[in-house]
This record gives sequence, structure tokens and C-alpha cells, in this order.
Amino acid sequence: MNDVLALIGDATLLASLRRVAAAADRQLAEPTVLPRRRAWLDAGLVVVDRDEALACAAALPRRSGVVLVCPDEPGLDEWQAAATVGAEHVLGLPDDEVELLAVLGAAAEPEAGGGTVLAVVGGCGGAGASTFSAALAWAAAARGAPGVLLVDADPFGAGLDTLTGLEERAGIRWSGLTVDSGSVSARALRDAVPEWLSGVGVLAGDRGAERVGAAPLTAVLEAARRAGVAVVCDVARTFDEVAEAAIAAADTTVLVTQARVSGALAAARTADWITGRAATAGVVVRGPAPGGLRAADVAAVVGLPLLAAMRPQPGLAEALERGGLRLRQRSPLVVAALEVFDSSVHAGPRGAA
Repeated sequence: MNDVLALIGDATLLASLRRVAAAADRQLAEPTVLPRRRAWLDAGLVVVDRDEALACAAALPRRSGVVLVCPDEPGLDEWQAAATVGAEHVLGLPDDEVELLAVLGAAAEPEAGGGTVLAVVGGCGGAGASTFSAALAWAAAARGAPGVLLVDADPFGAGLDTLTGLEERAGIRWSGLTVDSGSVSARALRDAVPEWLSGVGVLAGDRGAERVGAAPLTAVLEAARRAGVAVVCDVARTFDEVAEAAIAAADTTVLVTQARVSGALAAARTADWITGRAATAGVVVRGPAPGGLRAADVAAVVGLPLLAAMRPQPGLAEALERGGLRLRQRSPLVVAALEVFDSSVHAGPRGAA
């Protein structure tokens, strides 16, 4: 199958497309005559100019994945030609080369589907939501997810790169990520972020950098889901549009709290905000329980189903101080994370029958 079929008579436009295709690592087929029906339909993406769009519309069947390019700003003639051929994008070059790069990159993404997004929120201060987020990513990899992305959406935390020991590791952070036209390449993102474990990438924030916005966060989560990636998003307990975007995109929202009366009451207020915004939500209760409060009692106060009750993990604080989280198969964190991940996968992705 041809990667990108280029039907452009204008030499300047064709040179611009060649530059963008090279940047997107896409191969161009450049026939000098109108393609046959099979070549037209088999192409992953078709880029046409105005004249070629009209010729294709007259001789070939309508298809998706057509982009019309033109010099400078599109005019009435270009929009009419785009409507005739069914083009999904109309771009003026060279000004829209960045947008064309995003279109070519997105078209290269395998639409594997089946990805899942888990949002993790702390129900109270010191609940350990970031640590549980990392454990969930570990669990996803252990269960054989084809790709795992741990996403930092908590600008007030210590940072997932610190938690996982990746502060000095090269790789892209939020400040280096450009989201064009609301789209992002999940494949390129997985290759660019630092890797914590085999198959587990971490998209962390930058200290002192501007906070991530709701639109870029949504673009990353949805692109990863379409690519079949398991995403775990560490969400700030801020009740703002960024937290709302993460929860709205998630298949399951996990509220982490402590087995204490104060933790349960604080988590209940957080759960009130989550309810109605989350597709599915549940609570993880973390020990110890100094007053003997049971996990089921905490869940009843919070008003969410109990996803897992987690025993205290000895030496966790000391381990985090010595260079990042390291997990073992039967540690309390992993046991609880596996239980939560398995239940979320069993429930199916958002929109599944």
C-alpha cells in the first residue's frame, strides 16, 4: 500500500509537501498521470491541489483521507474543489506546513483501538495518588499491555520523573510537546518520552514551566487510547478544567484515600465533584488504619465502590528517597494495582458495548 499519494501539479506545492513528508517520515508516491482506481483507494492518504482534486472527483470514487493544498490562503475555488472531492483538510502552504505535518503524523498512527485511560486522584492530602499511579502503570505492563504511558497532570506534586527516578533521563516533557490542531502522534510520543520500565513511558512536567492545559492533555489521552495504549494519568485534586478533562477522558477514575476518618471525609467531598464527570469511579483505601477503620466503611462514607484495600508497604518512604520507586510482584502496592487494573479492563473502555 502506498503511504501518501501526491497528486500535485504545482512544483512549489510539491516541494513543500516533500519537506513535510520527510519530517513526518512518510513515503510519497508521485504519479504523473491520474492514478488507477485501486491505487487511489489503497493509498493511506491523498494530497491534491485544486486542479487534481477536480480531475479525481470526476474520474474516481469518493474516499476519506484526502487533503487539498494550495498556495497561500485558500480561496473560494479551493473550497469548492475540496467539497467536490470530499477533502477533510484545506491547507495553504507554506504557512500551514506545521498543520500538514500533524495530519500526516496522525494518519500514520495505527488505529489499534482497545486502549484504556485510568485517572488517579488523591481523595485527601498525602493519599499517595502519584505512587499508586506509578503502580498502576507497572500493573498494566505486567498484564501485557502493548504500550503504557504514565502521564503527569498534577503540577503541584513532586513530579512523576522524581517518583520514578527519571529526573536526569533525556526525553521530552510537557513543555517540549507541541500539539497542533488538537492532535498528537502517540507513536512519536512513546518514542520521545523517557522510559521508566520496559514498555512504560513517562510524560512528566517541568519545574517552573507553565501548567499543562486541558486541550493538550485531552489530545494526548485520546491519541494514546486510539493507538491501543494503556494510560495512567496522575490528576491534581484541584477541581479545575484540567482535572475535569482528565476525568472526562478516563474509562475509570480511581480515588485514593487513607483509612482514617479525616481521609474518608475529605475523599467524600472529592467524590461529590467526581460523580457525574466520571464514566466509572471507585475508591482505593490505603492503610494503615490507626483507629481500626475498615476499608468497606471508608468506601461507604466516600460513596464509591471499593476497588481495592491496600496494606501498608514497609520501607516505601525510604525507597522513594533513594532514587525512585521500585516495585516487587507481591508488594502491597502491586497487589492492589493489579486488582484495580484487572477490574478496569474487565469493565471495558469508554463507549464499549
